[in-house]
Amino acid sequence: MVPKVVERLRAKGLRVTVEPGAGAGALIPDAAYEKAGATLGEPWSADIVVKVAPPTPEEIGRLRDGGVLIGFLAPLTEPENASRLAEAGVTAFAMESIPRISRAQSMDALSSQANVAGYRATLLAAQHSVRFFPMLTTAAGTVPPAKALVLGAGVAGLQALATAKRLGAHSTGYDVRPEVADQVRSVGAQWLDLGLDATGEGGYARELTDEERAEQQARLTKSITGFDVVITTAQVPGRRAPTLVTAGAVRDMRPGSVVIDLAGESGGNCELSVPGEVVNAEGITIVAPLNLPSEMPEHASELYARNVSALVELLVNADGALAVDFDDEIVSGSCVTRREGD
Repeated sequence: MVPKVVERLRAKGLRVTVEPGAGAGALIPDAAYEKAGATLGEPWSADIVVKVAPPTPEEIGRLRDGGVLIGFLAPLTEPENASRLAEAGVTAFAMESIPRISRAQSMDALSSQANVAGYRATLLAAQHSVRFFPMLTTAAGTVPPAKALVLGAGVAGLQALATAKRLGAHSTGYDVRPEVADQVRSVGAQWLDLGLDATGEGGYARELTDEERAEQQARLTKSITGFDVVITTAQVPGRRAPTLVTAGAVRDMRPGSVVIDLAGESGGNCELSVPGEVVNAEGITIVAPLNLPSEMPEHASELYARNVSALVELLVNADGALAVDFDDEIVSGSCVTRREGD
């Protein structure tokens, strides 16, 4: 939550309680929340509790029976949380389960945070690179632009490509969904066509078959060696991230090249990635950051708060009272636990 969103919710008739110190990580002092109309105090007994990460068992114990919880709840990878919430009589809505429909775009926290991650990933690549991103013409001669390959053309991938282009790199995008080629080109990048199609439901990529995976790795390994920077963003909801950059591909890259693996938290797209660490593999720098949006806390928080606010406004009536309509597609699609009788 950020002060601007506190003001918005207050205008909708809601009373807002903020846990002291909640905004410290985003450099927001408690006084800013109070100025926006919030009360500092214990928020866990509220009708609606909003947070970022999945709740701990201790936090679940502090929620009231019949209350509502909103946050990233990891329903596919941490199902025990859903069981605990159900036992506590809590109706919970997972931000990562918001349906991908036009009406829900303002609530799409996965996309808002992916935008931050994609942007930050390219800056991280530039920081670790030993080469200029743009072409530079100097008295000592011309330095050609760096070549950047982004694997996965979702929100994070497209933002990474656009940022690499703005920094002056020669950018190329790849995805197993060939229909996104026009989106890649729309941000000024080239399209790497490997002849595979793994389009899945809801705009996501499906998991490849063993044969498709082997063919993709063989073709990618051959292509990757020609790039100075590789940024990987490919993930399959609820499953381990696919391996796209093999150890062999890393060995064949030019010394000084960089791999930024945004799928580290779900297993990594690079075979040599170590989640949360920077690895040097024979002159190749491999970075697998965790929770990259947290490195840009101001805008990451602002975007997430807007997403949460849009969902909260859907769950209350014109007077600001809780009025959950489970016939609504967004409500039913994002609900992971529902109090019996509601």
